[in-house]
Amino acid sequence: MIFEVLQSADEEVELAFLFYEAQRLGLGYSFLDAVEEGYQRLLANPLARALLPPSGRTRRCLLKRFPYGLIYVVKEQKITVVAVMHLSRKPGYWHQRRP
Repeated sequence: MIFEVLQSADEEVELAFLFYEAQRLGLGYSFLDAVEEGYQRLLANPLARALLPPSGRTRRCLLKRFPYGLIYVVKEQKITVVAVMHLSRKPGYWHQRRP
């Protein structure tokens, strides 16, 4: 299975890391660990998460401990993470990123 993270999603991880690290030393690294653990769950079972409307092709994997979700699409043998979205901000802003 091919695993891809869009650059815009990587940038969201970086911004969240900087925010959490500024709040408390080490918290940013805990966030990165949660993101990596989420990626591993996606790879282990990409179809386990519920489909999101309206397209019915996009899925969300919630991170542990942090209010973020990995928004991703599975197409054939490829997983594409299109956003690392804060759950309380701008819902749906990532719709135009879907492949």
